[in-house]
Amino acid sequence: MLTQLHRLTPLILRRTADLAQHHSSSTICAQSLQYCEYGEPGDVLQLVEVSVGEPKANEVLVQMLAAPINPSDINTIQGKYPIKLPLPAIAGNEGVAKVLKVGDNVKNFKQGQRVVIVENALGTWRTHGNLAEHQLMCVPDKIDLATAATLVVNPPTAYRMLKDFVPLAQSDCIIQNGANSAVGQLVHQLCKAWGLKSIGVVRDRANFDELKTYLRLLGATEVLTEEELAHKDVDKKLCKLASPRLALNCVGGKNASDIAKLLAPKGVMVTYGGMSRKPVMVSTPALIFKNISFCGFWITRWMKEHKAKPDREKMFADLLELLDQGKLKGVKHELVPLKDYKAAVTAALDIKGLVGKKYILDMQC
Repeated sequence: MLTQLHRLTPLILRRTADLAQHHSSSTICAQSLQYCEYGEPGDVLQLVEVSVGEPKANEVLVQMLAAPINPSDINTIQGKYPIKLPLPAIAGNEGVAKVLKVGDNVKNFKQGQRVVIVENALGTWRTHGNLAEHQLMCVPDKIDLATAATLVVNPPTAYRMLKDFVPLAQSDCIIQNGANSAVGQLVHQLCKAWGLKSIGVVRDRANFDELKTYLRLLGATEVLTEEELAHKDVDKKLCKLASPRLALNCVGGKNASDIAKLLAPKGVMVTYGGMSRKPVMVSTPALIFKNISFCGFWITRWMKEHKAKPDREKMFADLLELLDQGKLKGVKHELVPLKDYKAAVTAALDIKGLVGKKYILDMQC
């Protein structure tokens, strides 16, 4: 009996080794940025290792390549965003990845393809993960890494606000504050591509002339400071332009009220942010005598309501075509290795300079 056991021991060890090797080959040790409580990103984020197994039948195993740090990411970690995930949670809402393996029932993706994540709150600040097929969209390899990583939030926001609220025709005019923000820069580029006039409003600053030149190169027809916007003679400065039919507001407060005063009768103001943390004040004459409309826009809600709909497909097709034609370009950015995440999230909270720089986590470093 003892002799038989000795004979079996090598076989048992070989089988155990085979099983261990099979297990290790089907499991990836991934890194992810997690938070177990809400707070300032630099304080609560932790880089941890997690095991990622084989994709299920309808899943795709991806290797994340890059993921931006957006204001919505910061607010989510702080607990100030409408979406609150069960904790602990992996941070990040947007990013570009490479397909490593697909589940048995996956039809639209194959190994090696580049994809972007098109659903919110899936945790993109990680190196690997399994995602459902419908949560991904293929993008061409020729699009640079940073542009692909930032394709799903800001470009659709700019696109939809120009398309969905006012039927704009050639030479119609729009006005926006936060013109040097990521969305603001994209709005000016889209207006230029579509033959629209655009007025950009920015905060007063020492390097205003340099910023004005930059925004006009992007496509802005006119650029004003907040002080110029509030001046009683602002109409004279804009006399060569038709009254704006659409206003895009990401600031709020007095600045939003000053923009509303310039709207044409039956104009529309769309609010998509509130950087000043002050409410949008609506004047009675604007409502009664000019019949101005005020509404809000949130790209997360729009994407959720338009899953697998033709207008979403057309939007991304249009944006990709404009990128290919060179009529649309991404904002200034800096790629930061994942291990340096603390410096990146701190810098993202304190953006300075001519225009807002987008910090993008590089998962390949």
